[in-house]
Amino acid sequence: MRAKITYFVTAAVLVFYFVLVGGRGLMLIRHGTLLTVTFGVAVLILPVIGVWFLWKNTQFARRANALAAELDAEGGLPVDDLLRTPSGRIDRDSADAVFTKRREETEDAPDDWRAWFKLAVAYQDARDTPRARKAMQRAIALRASSPAAPSSPSGA
Repeated sequence: MRAKITYFVTAAVLVFYFVLVGGRGLMLIRHGTLLTVTFGVAVLILPVIGVWFLWKNTQFARRANALAAELDAEGGLPVDDLLRTPSGRIDRDSADAVFTKRREETEDAPDDWRAWFKLAVAYQDARDTPRARKAMQRAIALRASSPAAPSSPSGA
């Protein structure tokens, strides 16, 4: 829950910043000289890129959370039984052992989004965020391309 609150507060601060920067860009454009119009357009590009980046990250987080909810409903969400250091960080050897298992599961079922999801969690536990993100993107893509599982058996 704390991560969601942090995300929303950060997003709100960014949107506020985008509005402020956009206002300054428009003010520069309204000034009307070649130099200020050029700077105004350049300044307006920053909020556009920022909004796009924020949108893509929000979509990613929503889709990853939807996969987690689906996996949890199936009872297949990975259990966090990793060893911890006294400071609370995940023990590297423990994370590496789980990672090896998850990698083998993914190699055995390369088209299973569940295996890729669990691999993404293992990457994150091993503190390899870029690979965790790529594995989660793969899980999202595989889930999107797979037929939806029936929510309840048909009574035919």
